[in-house]
Amino acid sequence: MNMNGQLLWGDNLTILQQIPDNIADMVYIDPPFFSNKDYKTYNKTDGSLSAFSDTWKGGLTDYLQWLHTRIKEVYRCLKPDATLFLHCDWHADAYIRTQILDPIFGTKQLLNVIALCYNMGGRSSNCFARKKDTIFWYAKGKQWTFCADAIKIPMDSGTKSFGGKLLTDADGRVYREVFGSKNSKGEKRYYRYYLDEGKVPEDWWIDINSLQASHSERCDYPTQKPEALLERIILASTQKGAVIIDPFVGSGTSVVVAERWQRQWIGIDCSEAAIQTTSMRLKALSADFRCSSTYTSPSAT
Repeated sequence: MNMNGQLLWGDNLTILQQIPDNIADMVYIDPPFFSNKDYKTYNKTDGSLSAFSDTWKGGLTDYLQWLHTRIKEVYRCLKPDATLFLHCDWHADAYIRTQILDPIFGTKQLLNVIALCYNMGGRSSNCFARKKDTIFWYAKGKQWTFCADAIKIPMDSGTKSFGGKLLTDADGRVYREVFGSKNSKGEKRYYRYYLDEGKVPEDWWIDINSLQASHSERCDYPTQKPEALLERIILASTQKGAVIIDPFVGSGTSVVVAERWQRQWIGIDCSEAAIQTTSMRLKALSADFRCSSTYTSPSAT
């Protein structure tokens, strides 16, 4: 069954309900954040500026119910060893975790609560600046993929080595010597970290900032995420050929990165502007994809 290159325009709940069970290796979700704002962009078809609305007549209750029905379908689509990344922020992250993700996946299936930190944008005059997003990473089953070597970052040295002693071995390689807690025999654990091997990022990411207006990646779509973010997520959680689904494809960053790194993908959005933007970015990669306003399950054809 070939699930590659499906860019689908329509209600993601209706489309998700047609996707077969246990088909995705990873799902990335970047839904509306309950910001109670309308987001604008240029629509090439009619010149309008509507991208999507994040306003809710019924308030938080309606928002959570709307998101819950979609996450339930996502869970069904995940393979037993697949994972979900859900991107949100302070507006509703606590409710999303406790009222949606924990009940559907189980509290023990939470792998990480990642803080995506940035410093761009305005500052509040009456509270600390809100400059982080939250990314929840959940596993469906007891096993999952984590490709640590694919996402290593440089390890700082000198005063930025964050503990331990810097030493050099007989081959001239610099390493950090760290003693950890004691084991069951009362002996201190010893760790040696070579700087030239890099390290796996912690669960707070300060090296991936928001896109500036002049950045070459910018495509004038609101809430666009940087490719570096999706590269880290995709490379960490999937292997080549894996199936990735993004039900809120937006500016298309997830499927662009998936295409570049030879993953199969399905992108869904109800916004015409999102489909246009994503199509433009995929065409720039000479990607082979199918864009459709309707979807029929492969199992029925």
